[in-house]
Amino acid sequence: MADAPSDRPAVDTINELLAAAIQAPSSHNTQPWRFFVAADHIGLYGDRTRALPVNDPEDRELTISCGCALMNLRVAAAHRGLAAVVDHTPDSADEDLLATVTFGDGAAAPAVARLHDAIATRRTYRRRFEARKVGDEEVTALQEAARGEGAWLQTYRGVTPRQELAALVAEGDATQWANPSWRRELAMWMHPRRSGDGLTVPGLLAPVAHEVVRRFDMGGGRAARDAELAEESPLLAVLGTPSDEVWDWLHAGQALQRVLLTAHGLGLQASYLNQPIQVPELRPRLQDYLARDGLPQILLRLGHGTETLPPTPRRPLGDVID
Repeated sequence: MADAPSDRPAVDTINELLAAAIQAPSSHNTQPWRFFVAADHIGLYGDRTRALPVNDPEDRELTISCGCALMNLRVAAAHRGLAAVVDHTPDSADEDLLATVTFGDGAAAPAVARLHDAIATRRTYRRRFEARKVGDEEVTALQEAARGEGAWLQTYRGVTPRQELAALVAEGDATQWANPSWRRELAMWMHPRRSGDGLTVPGLLAPVAHEVVRRFDMGGGRAARDAELAEESPLLAVLGTPSDEVWDWLHAGQALQRVLLTAHGLGLQASYLNQPIQVPELRPRLQDYLARDGLPQILLRLGHGTETLPPTPRRPLGDVID
């Protein structure tokens, strides 16, 4: 990378921003993003070689994952006092180009900058939460975080709605695990930690885990476990957007990451129960259950964690920069 011209941050700063961007969550930890550093902007591209054609045939979650990375980049820029200007509809014949970011002379957003410290310590928390409730103030802060990025967050704390949503999650598990192609795709992304991506499996157990996942329908056990997690979670939340275009998915990703970073700052942990959105026949049923305009994009469970988790592996920064 050549020395930076005056109309963009210095090389070290660019690398710092992108190092924050790649800490974002992604489906199966595929990390499906690439960044092109030009003289006057940074381009965010979806990396289709890391797509999940069975689990995510329209690249909806791939785009949401890239939106999460874009939000991290914006947060890191604001933390450095930089005003990041995002073009979500860049004029390009390349459909992989999702957004461009330029840096102007305006003031950085303080509300966004305050999220910075949460980037390095946020985790996807798949374990049980404490029984402690999530309060009204926390719920309001999460909903405002989603609205700040053009999305909405509908929350459920009551026992009955959590049970009803848990039933949809269990049905989604059963449908996905019954599909041999879905199981093969899942197994492909189960790697030892040293691989730098994917779902971490101890190195010696990886071949066995691959074979078991590929060959056996474990949907019944997974459905029961996920349903229990959903019912026991103090808060379930559905994040949605006005429509269902690439624009919406990119905004959903930024909203999701803003919600996750806000939650972490409030002492909350989160993980995903996206099965009712990933299974095509269940998504309309979830939408009907929400009884509101817009499309559901993400189903979250939130609560207070009981332990600190290590970070998931990430690819080297050089692997994702052109």
